[in-house]
Amino acid sequence: MNTTFSALAEPNRLHIFELLRDGPLTVGEIADRLGLQQPQVSKHLRVLSEAGLVDVHPIANRRIYKLRPRSLQELDTWLDSFRRIWEERFDRLDEYLQELQSKEKNKNN
Repeated sequence: MNTTFSALAEPNRLHIFELLRDGPLTVGEIADRLGLQQPQVSKHLRVLSEAGLVDVHPIANRRIYKLRPRSLQELDTWLDSFRRIWEERFDRLDEYLQELQSKEKNKNN
């Protein structure tokens, strides 16, 4: 998980990751969209690939990059543990607010 966060902590890599959300792209397409040089994009893609976040498919002299779905599932599983914590806290907050509303109604009656 640390590798994932380290890879995505760099702003250009995060932007590349977000671009690939909409579908596969070549290195050149990514470079054009982000206004970066192709060698820079290639370095960032190598880091994302080593972190298991993207897959590369060579076709002739082009390399097509796409998000690796399994990495997103792993990230979602990790985030799920935090979702449960927040849901519990929101449930407690909801109960507390209902209690306050009930006290306010009783006070006004």
